[in-house]
Amino acid sequence: MNDLLRPAASLFVLLSALTGIAYPMVLTGIAQALFPDAASGSVLFRDGTPVGSRLIGQNFSSPKYFWGRPSASSPQPYNGTASGGSNQGPLNPALIEAVTTHIAALKVADPDNSQAIPVDLVTASASGLDPHISPAAARYQVTRVAKARDLSIAHLTAIIEAHTEDRQWGVFGEPRVNVLKLNLALDAEHSYQ
Repeated sequence: MNDLLRPAASLFVLLSALTGIAYPMVLTGIAQALFPDAASGSVLFRDGTPVGSRLIGQNFSSPKYFWGRPSASSPQPYNGTASGGSNQGPLNPALIEAVTTHIAALKVADPDNSQAIPVDLVTASASGLDPHISPAAARYQVTRVAKARDLSIAHLTAIIEAHTEDRQWGVFGEPRVNVLKLNLALDAEHSYQ
């Protein structure tokens, strides 16, 4: 029996060390060397303080900020440990109620805005954590943000254009605006904290 346990225990310790310690350390080292920003979580900083990741949405509700897509995670919005879409069909009463609630919030925040509300401002993404909105969704919010910050619409539109990212590798997806990066640029330019 001892002849069977010793090799099994040795193999267990060896494989645990290889797959649980050595392999993750090597992969982490390679990732840090080749892709340091992504391997560190793509964290964005303001004055040396981390304020969020450019890969995960943030919950903005103040009128002076651009708002992102609704989060599908609960109870805390944009909770990475609860990632996942709502998986609700178009006739689901819960989805209809959520969309109606988001539309009402947008109308309350900017009652004079008569533009059509872009769908990405009232529906969650597949992951429920998307940090991006469409350029149309950003332009929809320009009037509210301009009033709250006492800025011209033309100036805000130029900032949106400067922060609009093209399709992935010029082929995949649609042009998009990272909400956190856009709001950080506004804060940096106009000293809002």
